[in-house]
Amino acid sequence: MSNDSDKPNNKAEKPRRSQLSYGKLDKDGFIHRSWMKAQGYPDHVFDGRPIIGICNTWSEITPCNSGLREIAEYVKRGIWEAGGVPLEFPVTSLGETQMRPTAMLFRNLLAMDVEESIRGNPIDGVVLLGGCDKTTPGQLMGAASVNLPTIVVSSGPMLNGKFRGRDIGSGTDVWKFSEAVRAGEMSQEDFIAAESGMSRSRGVCMTMGTASTVSNLVEAMGLCLPYNGSIPAVDARRQAMAHMSGREIVRLVRDDVRMKDIVTKDSLINAIKVNAAVGGSTNTVMHLLALAGRLEIDLQLEDFDRYSRDLPLLVDLMPSGRFLMEDYHYAGGLPAVMKKIAGFLELSAATVSGVSLGEQIEHAECYNDDVIRDIDNPVKENSGIWVLRGNLCPQGAIIKPNAASPELLNHTGRAVVFESIEDYHARKDLPELDIDEYCIMVLKGCGPKGYPGMPEVGNMALPKKLLEKGIKDMLRISDARMSGTAFGSVILHVAPEASAGGPLAVVRDGDLIEFNGEARSLNLKISDDELQARLEVWHANKPAPTYHRGYAKLYVDTVLQADQGADLDFLVGGSGDEVSRESH
Repeated sequence: MSNDSDKPNNKAEKPRRSQLSYGKLDKDGFIHRSWMKAQGYPDHVFDGRPIIGICNTWSEITPCNSGLREIAEYVKRGIWEAGGVPLEFPVTSLGETQMRPTAMLFRNLLAMDVEESIRGNPIDGVVLLGGCDKTTPGQLMGAASVNLPTIVVSSGPMLNGKFRGRDIGSGTDVWKFSEAVRAGEMSQEDFIAAESGMSRSRGVCMTMGTASTVSNLVEAMGLCLPYNGSIPAVDARRQAMAHMSGREIVRLVRDDVRMKDIVTKDSLINAIKVNAAVGGSTNTVMHLLALAGRLEIDLQLEDFDRYSRDLPLLVDLMPSGRFLMEDYHYAGGLPAVMKKIAGFLELSAATVSGVSLGEQIEHAECYNDDVIRDIDNPVKENSGIWVLRGNLCPQGAIIKPNAASPELLNHTGRAVVFESIEDYHARKDLPELDIDEYCIMVLKGCGPKGYPGMPEVGNMALPKKLLEKGIKDMLRISDARMSGTAFGSVILHVAPEASAGGPLAVVRDGDLIEFNGEARSLNLKISDDELQARLEVWHANKPAPTYHRGYAKLYVDTVLQADQGADLDFLVGGSGDEVSRESH
């Protein structure tokens, strides 16, 4: 028999969700319980105690998440210890480095999978096990639309990369090494030799790429226990945190603390500010916008600029700095960062720990001021996300100033246009390409509809003849994304995208483009009449649809633009957790 604490919470004033299946004494209850007992569960498991779903994106084709099968076992220990019942279930897993044409195409599919798996099954709360770039955002979106008690346990960063006596960083050094090979500065043999040293343990990128950024922002939003964003994947302390997370989710169910009780507008603003301080990925803009849409919170693209404008970069971590995630964790992790920017944060925000954010970071310490700087000694003054407007991006575009060259943050240049990614790859290294370092590279057809899925190709490699001159950076503009591990003066997420008939579609070779970072403006230097005439011609001759079946067609037909989070239009908002009809 369970004790009183195992009984349904009086706050809910109704049976737990799981009891609508397992508490029935009729045919339906028989079916629900009997088939579960085939796995060896005794009678008392179904006496009304919390049933906790463990939503696992473990996969051998998602290397970042390959440790989550083991992590799930530690979560289960904590759930059993706290008097709950853990039931693990799989969902779609998205391997950023493996999936084609891009994992982002399938983020919304994962969100649908998570939403319906949580909603359709008799669980009272859920633990989300994710890590790789699109897995955690997709899980959060799906869970938000159901709004059960929710906690996140991330897979954690891999160990620092090592190559010939120095640290190397996931992604960041890939881009550097690749350019060095093309410039004749690194041999092909050395390039291949670096592979094994870069990825030498399970876990996500150990730079502040999208995966590590998202796990830090989950921590900033209060949806996980402290240090979830930094404990290395292979550190025993991540297993212990998983165990404690299992305990906490049972408490959250008993207290009926749901996802919307934790994630509010204040939580999202805290995440935006943390993103600036840690030098986080530009990809988080679309993920937070999509999450806000699921939670029905009014978050706008401009909020990323407005709330990060006064925050400097404090974390000296690749790609915007020198160190890696192991160093970051040993220096104090996100609690130390948030302690240093506490005056900018809403400290009354709730957390799954049961205390306010302020209480959670009250005793945090920084153990290495080189890795996590003081606010009066930042890595860079300009951080966060700049949101641009102008006739080239009526619905917005973004740039990450701390990853850009300062001299290119105010630049006018001649456009060199690539109509597609194939056009870019075919022509970028041709000796006759009419381009110099003062030009602006423009890439079209890589937005949500155009690719489809909006790939991480916005940080276009520079033409070989410029690399051979020693040029390391140029201004680049596209409707694409770039990896959180990447760097450079790259304007991204131009909206509307070219394939939706945005002004980007009609930029021509030789057009002048003016970018003024301080004014947050991006303009094509042609008259309004000329721009309108070009757009009318484009719309009269727009390409026929490419996809005619399956998920790709559903995606292209319904995906929103980047400034709205690139969710599917019919998925914005929530379904809730009620399912009134039985299965038999």
